[in-house]
Amino acid sequence: MRMNNFLLLPIIIPFFFGMILMFGQKNLKYQRSFALLGIGLALISAISLLSKVKNDGIQKVTFGDWPVPYGITMVSDMVSALLVTTTLLIALFVVWYGFGSITKERERFFYYPGVMFILTGVNGAFTTGDIFNLFVFFEVLLMASYLLIVLGGEKGQLKGSIKYILINVISSALFVITVAFLYSVVGTLNMADIAVKIADINQPGIVTVIAVLFLMVFGLKAAIFPLYFWLPTSYAAAPIPVLTLFGALLTKVGIYAITRTYTLFFVHDLSYTHDLLMALAVATIIAGCIGALAYHDVKLIIIYNIVIAVGVILFGVSQMNEIALKGAMFYLIHDMLIKAALFMLIGIVIYITGTSDLRKMGGLMNKYPALGWCYLIAAFGLAGIPPLSGFVGKLLIVQGGFEAGSKWSSIFILASSLLVLLSVIRIFLYAFWGEEKETTGTVDKKVYYTLFVPTVLLVLITVAYGVGSEWITPFMDDAAKLLSDPSIYIDAVMKED
Repeated sequence: MRMNNFLLLPIIIPFFFGMILMFGQKNLKYQRSFALLGIGLALISAISLLSKVKNDGIQKVTFGDWPVPYGITMVSDMVSALLVTTTLLIALFVVWYGFGSITKERERFFYYPGVMFILTGVNGAFTTGDIFNLFVFFEVLLMASYLLIVLGGEKGQLKGSIKYILINVISSALFVITVAFLYSVVGTLNMADIAVKIADINQPGIVTVIAVLFLMVFGLKAAIFPLYFWLPTSYAAAPIPVLTLFGALLTKVGIYAITRTYTLFFVHDLSYTHDLLMALAVATIIAGCIGALAYHDVKLIIIYNIVIAVGVILFGVSQMNEIALKGAMFYLIHDMLIKAALFMLIGIVIYITGTSDLRKMGGLMNKYPALGWCYLIAAFGLAGIPPLSGFVGKLLIVQGGFEAGSKWSSIFILASSLLVLLSVIRIFLYAFWGEEKETTGTVDKKVYYTLFVPTVLLVLITVAYGVGSEWITPFMDDAAKLLSDPSIYIDAVMKED
């Protein structure tokens, strides 16, 4: 196998294991062990791909050995390699955590194939170098997510899932129409080639219209203002492991798509496209802060924090300088890890108390001090208290904002950290302090540890990500250079093998 084909492994391995897991639904041991094995193998291939990209630069493979703009090209650069590795790392912990919380009925009903096909779609979307193929991988991950969101068939789930499916069907139709518009203007679907063609025709008004349409399509998927309305109810209905997977990964694919298109080809009318993106990013943060402070449901508080993070990352992207883009990458990976950890933590709290309503919780610190401190560390990490994981990314985004002349917006981004902290500390004060409330049912120690061990490990990884940020910086530098200078990507993809 040529080394180039190696970049397909993080997509092919989950797909292959997803197909194997379609059989033997009743055999839980087989389902669980093969799911972990598949994700483990994919993670190993992703880590080796990451080091290959670091050492040898951008990797690409074009199917059927066609010359570049004609064949379908898959490209692994530093941005996609980092995202693919993080995705698989999170999936490993989520599947492990799910052993204690997903319920056996769901496990026996295509839960693991669903997870595998979501990973296939997410990693494919991060790796493709072809805009239509991005749509195809979006559909793969959406179809798998439709299965996972209705798994268990509870009333709340079905209600949330109808909204989720409707929104995504509409956004997919819009996506195809927008791709068709773009194709009619530039006559190509290869992303690097699109960038070249748009530069040649010098971005007339029609390309700006297409840029705004793409912002709508991907904005629906990323949940930016005002298109985030579907997210809280749809996500809150899902079981915790599924919610964790969705919260950590699915909106990030939308963010990635905006980042890729807005740094690669829609770069000629910045005063319109990127100022619009910045305004929407700030509005998204405000909307997320209001939601995070308004509710007493632990799931909804963390879900609205997803919306806040979407705004912060896209604000970094809209500044279009290397520092802000580096911050956006740092913050994107941080957010994937920390959101997964927080959803897993509140899952344990819900398991112990039997409710997701803060007002019915209290005094967990007495019996579960380790859980309490773990949650506090994750909450500080989310708010970006130094030296934890959210700090470096947010600092760089704000610095890039000042450099680009967006002084007030940058100050607002800093101030929003306080609201984020307030929203997650409320959970800590309500659930862990105060007098103990009556909890429903007994807590099975074995189940508790099945939930607690992967969660603690993930929290430790987020701490290491923040404290050891100087080791991660070289990777982020590469990613930021690539995003701020499209020619690096274009040259790597367009050059003849």
